[in-house]
Amino acid sequence: MGRLGQKAKWRLTFATGLVECLGFSGVIAGWPSLVYVLKEDQYFADLCETARNSSRSSAPNATVGCILQDERFTLIFTIATAVKNIAAVVNGCLLDYCGTMATRFVAISLCTAATLMIAFSTVASAMLLFPGVCFLGVGGLMLLITNIQVGNLFGKKRSTVIALYIGACDSSPAVLVLVKLFYEAAFSLRSIFLFVSCLSCLPIIRTIFLMPRTHIPHPLPPGYTYGATCEMSKLIRFFSEERLTHRRRSIPGTAGAGSERMQMTEGPTGQKRNGEGRMAEGKFGEKREETEVGERSRTKYQRVLGDRHGTAYGSTRPKGTNGLVARGNKEQISSFWNCLFSRLWLTHLLWLSLIQLRNLLFIGTLNPMLNLLAGRDPAKVSRFTNVFAFAQLCAILCAPWNGLILDRHKRRGRRLDSVAGSAVQQRLEDMQSTVLTLSMTATLSVLFSICAAVPVLEVQYLTFILQVIQATFLYGNDAAFIAIAFPMCHFGKLYGTTHALVGAFSLLQYPFYILVKGSLQGNPFYMNIAFVAIVMLAFAHPLNVHLLWRRETLKRSGRSGMSMEWGDTYPLMEDNWSPGHREMGAQSEGSVQSIGEQEESEEE
Repeated sequence: MGRLGQKAKWRLTFATGLVECLGFSGVIAGWPSLVYVLKEDQYFADLCETARNSSRSSAPNATVGCILQDERFTLIFTIATAVKNIAAVVNGCLLDYCGTMATRFVAISLCTAATLMIAFSTVASAMLLFPGVCFLGVGGLMLLITNIQVGNLFGKKRSTVIALYIGACDSSPAVLVLVKLFYEAAFSLRSIFLFVSCLSCLPIIRTIFLMPRTHIPHPLPPGYTYGATCEMSKLIRFFSEERLTHRRRSIPGTAGAGSERMQMTEGPTGQKRNGEGRMAEGKFGEKREETEVGERSRTKYQRVLGDRHGTAYGSTRPKGTNGLVARGNKEQISSFWNCLFSRLWLTHLLWLSLIQLRNLLFIGTLNPMLNLLAGRDPAKVSRFTNVFAFAQLCAILCAPWNGLILDRHKRRGRRLDSVAGSAVQQRLEDMQSTVLTLSMTATLSVLFSICAAVPVLEVQYLTFILQVIQATFLYGNDAAFIAIAFPMCHFGKLYGTTHALVGAFSLLQYPFYILVKGSLQGNPFYMNIAFVAIVMLAFAHPLNVHLLWRRETLKRSGRSGMSMEWGDTYPLMEDNWSPGHREMGAQSEGSVQSIGEQEESEEE
C-alpha cells in the first residue's frame, strides 16, 4: 500500500471510529431520555401508590412518576454505571493480553445483547432493564477503549484525536433522545431497539477491515499497516512464494538451486546455514539463521523505540517480567503495581472519582429534579429533557479544545525544555502540560455544581452547558493523562483499574438520592451545596502534578550525572539512565534522518 493509500486508510479509520463512538460508546449517559419513555410505557408503575391507566393517551401525567418508581430507575442507573466502570479493569486486561479484535467482538456482543433485552422487555419483565442497561454501558466502554489507540496513528495530534473520541462518546447520549423522538412519533420501543440491534453489523465490518488484530504501537514504526487487507496480502505473498518454489522444483536442473534458498542444510561443523542468510548464535550454543531481510527489518530506529518503551517492537506488552529490558546497564520500566500505588495515580483517582460522582448523580436524578423545579408539568419536563440531550450532542464540538490545548501546551513545553536530549525530562514536560487542563476541568466542575445548586428552572440551561463542557474535559484528560504519565504497556490495565475503582465509588450516588428523598424531604439544595465543597478537593491532583514536576526538575538540574531516586512518585521509566541511554533517548525523539545516517555508517 502506497503512502497516500496508507494515509487515506488512517483517516477512514479515524472517521469511522468517530461515528462508532457517537453511536455506541456512551449511550447510557442519555438515561433521562430513556426514563421518560419507560415511564410513558408504565415500567415499574406498580410500585406507585396511585394506580394509573395503561393507556398512554389517558395518562397525561405518566411521566411525573412517584418516589418508588424514581428510586427504581435511579437504582438501575447506579448499578449500570458502577458495573460499567468496575468491568473496565477486565476490559483493559482483555485488550492488553487478547488484542483489539477479540476485545471488540466481546464488546459488540454485549451491545447487541443489551439492545435486544431492552427491545423485548415489557412491563411484566421490566427487570430485564438491569442486565440490559449494564451490558449497554460495559460494551460501549469497551469500544471506546479500543478506539483510543487510534490516536497513535496521528503523532503530534494524538491528544486531539483522543479528545475527539471522548467528545463523540459524550455526545452519544443523543441516540436515546432520538429514541424518545421516534417514540413520540408513534414508533414502539421494541421496533426502535430492534433497528438499533441491526446496526451492530457496522462495528463488525470495521473490526475486520479497519482495526488491528493486536494493538497499534506508539511511536508508530515505519511501514506499519493493519486490517484484513494486510493479512490477505501476507497470505497472497505466502502462496505466491510457495507456487514459485513448486515450479522451480518441477523444472529439471533448477530444483537444487531453488531448494538451496528455501531449505536449511547442514554445514561441515554441524551448523545450519541458509542460502541467503548469515550465521548467528542461537540457544544452547547452536547456530540459528537470520536472513538479510529480517536483519534489515529490525533497524536501529526500531530497536531504540522498542527498548525505550520497554516493549517488543510492534507490541504493547513488556518484555520479560515487570517490564524489564536488558540493554547494557539496567533499564527498567516501573511495574504495574508500582504505578498503581504511586502518589501520582492516587491523586488522579481522587480527581476522577469526585468529579464523576457529581456528574452521575446529576444525570441519574435529572428527571426527579426537573419534576420538582417544573412543578410536575410534563410538557416542561419533556422540553428540558430534550434540551439536555441536545446539549450533550454538542460535546463533540467542545472536545477538540481540550486536545488542542493539551497538544499546544505540550509542544510549547518541549520547545522550552533546556535538556531536550533527555527523554525523561521531555516526559516530565508533557506531564506538566496537563496541569492546565486538569485545573480547568476542576474549575468547570465547581461552576457546574454551583449552578446545579440554584433551584431555578431557567438556570439549568447554563447548568447543562457547563456539565457537557466539563464532562468532555474530564474523560479526555483522564485517558490522555494516563497515556502520558505512565508506561504504555500498562495503559489498558491502569485505565481499567482506575475506572473500576471509580465505578465502586460511584455507588454512593444511590445513598445520596435516598438521603435527599428521606431526611431532606425531596429538596437537594443542601446536598448540592455540600458537593461544591467536595468537588473543590479535585484541585489536589493538578497541584500534586505541578509540585512533582517542579521537584524532579530541580533535582535533575542540581544532580546532573547522578541517579535519580524518584521512589514511588514518578513511575515513568528507569531512574538511573546511563549517558549512553540518554543518547539513545535523544535519538528516538530526533529525526529519522539522523538514525538513517547512523545505519549507513554501521553498514560501511
